Amino acid sequence: MNNERQSPAFYALLAALIFMAVGPITLMFVNSFKLDVDIISGTAGLLFLPTIQNYETALCDILWYEPDHLDFCALKFGGAFINSLIIALISTALTLVIGCMAAYALVRFRFYGRDTVSLTTLMVRMVPPAVLLVPVFGLWNNEFCIDRATMIGSWIRDTFGGRGDVCLAGTHSGIILVYVAMNLPFVIWILQSFIVQVPQSLEEAARVDGAGPFQVFFMIVLPLIKPGLAAAAIFTFRIAWNEYLLASALSDRNTKTVPILIVNNMSEFNVEWGVIMATGMLLAIPPIIFTLFASRQIITGMTAGAVKG
Repeated sequence: MNNERQSPAFYALLAALIFMAVGPITLMFVNSFKLDVDIISGTAGLLFLPTIQNYETALCDILWYEPDHLDFCALKFGGAFINSLIIALISTALTLVIGCMAAYALVRFRFYGRDTVSLTTLMVRMVPPAVLLVPVFGLWNNEFCIDRATMIGSWIRDTFGGRGDVCLAGTHSGIILVYVAMNLPFVIWILQSFIVQVPQSLEEAARVDGAGPFQVFFMIVLPLIKPGLAAAAIFTFRIAWNEYLLASALSDRNTKTVPILIVNNMSEFNVEWGVIMATGMLLAIPPIIFTLFASRQIITGMTAGAVKG
């Protein structure tokens, strides 16, 4: 057989795509070890004296020692990292649980308006998150509150102090609910295409053997759609981890995430580029690890039915 050689334009396009994907990450990684003077000057290039001061500044609240160049630890990266991890993991788990059940119902159950509901789920995802900012902010700060005039609100005020009311704004739960609602339509749409490919004969055989509806779903369907769950998990986790707009409006100083921390590090009079680059690299590590782990599940699911020839 004659192997057809690819044209030089193909390799040039491939090299350009790789450079566009890896170039910004490499530049951010190199600049994270530079001082602000070297970054702003632009003349140092790759010839500079590496320093870990930027990472010490970013991680000053969790280091076991006090960096010599800092008088006060103003950047609370550790707390913001924990907030991002809690919000991203819980919202991803809730979205997958609710999404896979909803997708299974839309595929297997017959009811009036099923196709309309399926199409509407994707149309809802097309709504920009910025449109939800003002309504959600108003609801989370006014409607979904335990007012101080109620018995519970008075008890909270007398016991813990403060305003005496509890609102979803400024809490992990408020941000998680928004992320679940924002990512759920697309997750449902993704998982429908995987559930359709599961043979109904397997479910019928399980029912004949005495399996209940939940046993069929969790022991038969879920293992077979593992690649779809992994793909949906990657999509949901990355959006919840990197989202800034809604989190900046619904969080407070105790629940702010890492993207908010990076933006707050910039001011009108000073921009610490080295610290921003270091924090950006630290921000990129969890999604990379999560994507690599989930990608293994995708590959395992795709090759589960392969046999040796």
